[in-house]
Amino acid sequence: MCMPNPSKHSADCRADRRLFLGAVGAASITSVVSTSALSQTQVETQSVPSVDLHKPGLSCKTAFAINIEMWFGDLPFADRIRATADLGFKFVEFWPWRGKDHAAIKTALAETGVQVTQFTAWGFSPGMNDPKQEDACLAEIDASCVYAKEIGAPMMTVVAGNDIKGVSHEDMHAQVIKVLKRAAPIAEKHGIMLILESMNIRNDHKGHCLWGSPDAVRICREVASPFVKINWDLYHMQISEGDLCRRLREGWDQVGYIQVADNPGRMEPGTGEIAYARVYRELRELGYAKPIGVECNPSGDPTESAVRLAQSDVWT
Repeated sequence: MCMPNPSKHSADCRADRRLFLGAVGAASITSVVSTSALSQTQVETQSVPSVDLHKPGLSCKTAFAINIEMWFGDLPFADRIRATADLGFKFVEFWPWRGKDHAAIKTALAETGVQVTQFTAWGFSPGMNDPKQEDACLAEIDASCVYAKEIGAPMMTVVAGNDIKGVSHEDMHAQVIKVLKRAAPIAEKHGIMLILESMNIRNDHKGHCLWGSPDAVRICREVASPFVKINWDLYHMQISEGDLCRRLREGWDQVGYIQVADNPGRMEPGTGEIAYARVYRELRELGYAKPIGVECNPSGDPTESAVRLAQSDVWT
């Protein structure tokens, strides 16, 4: 995930909607999409799974949310929502909400029936780990919650921040906890979940202050709010720690949302080393019933990549 400073409105870096609204509470959010609009058609288990080659999203058991910052980059932003619908997918996610044509986005959502799962409320720099940014961060979270309700998004990603020279990770994490404890009542007031994303520092986000699952789980447990959970990105977790299914079980009480991409390459599942069919089954057994964010670069033509994504979703 790559997001600019929300306060600068930068555009340099490339998060029925009533199904979500009112369903974001701790007890109900995990079951929001158990009967989603996506088809539950069984995919034939073959060496090359049979999927709808024109609308592969309709062949998926899993409700996938296409990240439209990384998919359909040659199209105007709102048209990426339409392109997602054309492939049979019913959910999207994106990065910062600042600097986008909000009227066009809402029009495209209304035309297609596509729903937004989440977007980014607070990015890398300046981070939540910087005490000087605490009040600004809280104000932006409040404003982002208002926007989330406008577009029917139940969640928003927040990012801990890049390393601050001369400050220990312990102190940076303590500041993140402080901000999230103050932000939790704001999120609860609006009924919007904040999801904290842990990155990988081996390949994509060198110098970020939060990686792997143990610290993210510890932070969220200390905040102790049903409105502050983890954006559990399996691509980042694979690079940081591996052991994906066991780690998910160990931190399950703090999982708010799941994102996927394969490794190496950060392309769609089915292009790399992760046995995603096994991971999807684990998620279902754990009780995950929300959309899964597809935060990856298509390996080629978007339709072909979407077919490959559908093929990765064959499991029993």
